[in-house]
Amino acid sequence: MRLNRLFSAALFAVLILLLCQSSAMVWARSGLSAAKSHPDARRATMSSLPNGMELRTGDLRLRIAALRDDVLRITAAQAGSFPEDASWAVLPASRKNSVPVEMDTTSDRFGFRTRSLMVEVDRKTLEITVRDLAGNILEQDARPIRFDGDAFRIYKTMPLDEHYFGLGDKTGPLDRRNEAFSLWNTDAYLFQESTDPIYKSIPYFMTFRAGRATGILLDNTWRTSFDFGKESAGIYSFGAAGGPVDYYLFYGPSPKQVVETYAWLTGTPPLPPLWSLGFQQSRYSYMSQARVLEVANRLRADSIPADAIYLDIDYQEKNRPFTVDRAAFPDFAGMIAQLKAEGFHVVTITDLHIANLPNSNYLPYDTGMSGDHFVKNPDGTVFAGKVWPGPSVFPDFTRQQTREWWGTLYRGLHGDGVEGFWNDMNEPSVFDTPNKTMPENAVHRIDEPGFARRTATHAEIHDVYGMENSRATYDGLRALDSNTRPFVLARATYAGGQRYAATWTGDNSSTWNHLRMVTPMLENLGLSGFAFSGADVGGYAGTPTPELLTKWIEVAAFQPIDRDHTEKGTGDQEPWVGGPDQEAIRRHFIEVRYQLMPYLYTLAEEASRTGLPMVRPLFLEFPDATPDRHPIDTDPAAASEFLLGSNLLIAPPPFSDEQDAYSVELPTPDWYDYWTGKRVQLIDSSGSKPDPAAVASIKPANLVRVTPTLAQLPVFVRAGSILPISPIVQSTNQTPQGVLTLRVYFGDQCSGELYQDDGKTYAFLNGAYLRMKFSCERTADGLRVTFTPHEGSYPAWWKNIQVDIYGWLPKQGRVFVHEKEISVHLDVQPQSIGFLLTDDGNGAEIEVK
Repeated sequence: MRLNRLFSAALFAVLILLLCQSSAMVWARSGLSAAKSHPDARRATMSSLPNGMELRTGDLRLRIAALRDDVLRITAAQAGSFPEDASWAVLPASRKNSVPVEMDTTSDRFGFRTRSLMVEVDRKTLEITVRDLAGNILEQDARPIRFDGDAFRIYKTMPLDEHYFGLGDKTGPLDRRNEAFSLWNTDAYLFQESTDPIYKSIPYFMTFRAGRATGILLDNTWRTSFDFGKESAGIYSFGAAGGPVDYYLFYGPSPKQVVETYAWLTGTPPLPPLWSLGFQQSRYSYMSQARVLEVANRLRADSIPADAIYLDIDYQEKNRPFTVDRAAFPDFAGMIAQLKAEGFHVVTITDLHIANLPNSNYLPYDTGMSGDHFVKNPDGTVFAGKVWPGPSVFPDFTRQQTREWWGTLYRGLHGDGVEGFWNDMNEPSVFDTPNKTMPENAVHRIDEPGFARRTATHAEIHDVYGMENSRATYDGLRALDSNTRPFVLARATYAGGQRYAATWTGDNSSTWNHLRMVTPMLENLGLSGFAFSGADVGGYAGTPTPELLTKWIEVAAFQPIDRDHTEKGTGDQEPWVGGPDQEAIRRHFIEVRYQLMPYLYTLAEEASRTGLPMVRPLFLEFPDATPDRHPIDTDPAAASEFLLGSNLLIAPPPFSDEQDAYSVELPTPDWYDYWTGKRVQLIDSSGSKPDPAAVASIKPANLVRVTPTLAQLPVFVRAGSILPISPIVQSTNQTPQGVLTLRVYFGDQCSGELYQDDGKTYAFLNGAYLRMKFSCERTADGLRVTFTPHEGSYPAWWKNIQVDIYGWLPKQGRVFVHEKEISVHLDVQPQSIGFLLTDDGNGAEIEVK
């Protein structure tokens, strides 16, 4: 018995020892042990840089540099030297920017300060902490960097009240917290809410905590992944399968400042042609010239405003890019001219796969082969894979000369009058490989200004390949016509891709859930640089019910890209499908979009200067909307809402297929109903009007109760907004006839702006634009409305301005311009007063008493 006890005790001791050894190995592999991750960490040395510092310990080098007082670049290398300093995403001027720092080192830490940030690095672990000057921690390493061969992972602490946004149009909630994502551009046909990865790789996110926002961009084109507390509570992490440890950290403190700094790093989108903001009609495919003209004629006959018609792959001969099926489209150029005369712009698909057709007089293949422009196999032969035309070859867009060659392929379609180009399938999608894309060992030959000439595997280039495709298209169109703004629509892209193309969310489905998914996808795209984005209206896969198509058209009327699109084999999806009652509702919302075109175009111009998106989450404009300063969009009552610019709040039902009444949570108490002009009457959570005393003490949510109907979509206007409204046109080619209307919604900080130009060319760069700013304020006995003089040389289409004031009534009914009373007819309506003024371009100060 005693021997048994001794044996059992010995066995137990051995098991404990083995368990401890196993745990130590796991601990070391996971990077939890600083000693195992960095065996020489205690002997770390620091070298001061003019804009930061560099640390060394063994073979590890860590460099932290201040590009601006609010922007840090953090790089690390485990092989003793840093990799090539080049980037597909970050602009060269931004990467080279520098500000001086003040060193701040103690016995426990290395560190420095800028005029905005304090940087600390623990001497023992090399863990980084970044604070603002008030001492608030903005980001803090939870563990040292973990290296696993060529792969690496970075770990940050994740406070309970921190929220995460960005990564482009990943599916799921707006807030990325408790989610994990892989970035590897993927043709995700029939994607659903849990599908990952999908089409884009934008390795950038924003943290938001108690009203303070910080951005992080991981500039790495390899397969990357991001985990926001899904694996380990209290820790978020990001890393890559290879490539450099190179990331940027930038501080707001406001989220709008973070978005603008991301644009400073990666670029702003170009100002698009005005027509691209109009309604667009598409399907896969309009199979013949006759069908295209039939759809166009019906749009005009039914007075449904529209600006674009798309041609999917079946307009081509056997799906071969840059060809035209002359049997189905016998007079292609004539059709384009006829559509143009009716105010339509044609967008054609130009997929990047080139049919593998030697000795067939196929120009894209022949010139591509003669110029050595295609991606190679490891043995030096040209890689080929099956796509829509059958066996296909793929341009190597990492070569400047290949991108220039690609641009020349547009000469024929451009000459025929095509005005927009659609780069689909550019993940790239390949049908007959196990991974449904190029093999990761396919060879690219980088030959690009700013990069060393070298070969790279597709594993490194895959996520940037689609962006370089759209870059080649955009630059090629600029080369063909330097004075006309291109419109390029791309499905796959990378950080910085907004410089070349608009985008959409890919092959969605005709379901109510996919309509609901649109809002957070577009909001996160906007936060990630893509101001000009949309989703296939009505859903791509499947046939929507009439009610679903109607509701989707309503919501899309307030989004940047408004394209009705569906796949082959589905039912018709044009606005008249489903009968005259459905068509009337859809026409009304498309008309509202065109009435708002001055506002939409002004937002587009703002995006081109600042990077601020057109569609915005509420917290972007209202970071302090909640008492504890959490993002209001995470509240259930606000989760389905979005802003169009800073002034319009759209509040579709959380679940549009349900008929139950629902609550809308507004970020501030003072809003107007867009449709009626009435001031919004708030309720408390019990359904009653709030007690003013309670409002002052506990600041309850600003709730509005809505009962959904098919023909209505709740839209609210922020008090203090001044919205420019134009007469309805059938396309943006038409000059509006009549007056410009300014809707003044009385409130604090009352202002508005209007931007106009020819909508087509770059003449605005030489002053051929029109900009006006508006403001209003209460005076001792009235209301003052001010117009600034017209800025720029572009002529206004209006001679008169109709001023409609909501939420305020005069006592005397008198109007003064520059302190001189004028005789005008004062149009008094239940919710507004209005009067007509001549606009001579010199500005005006109007006082209504």
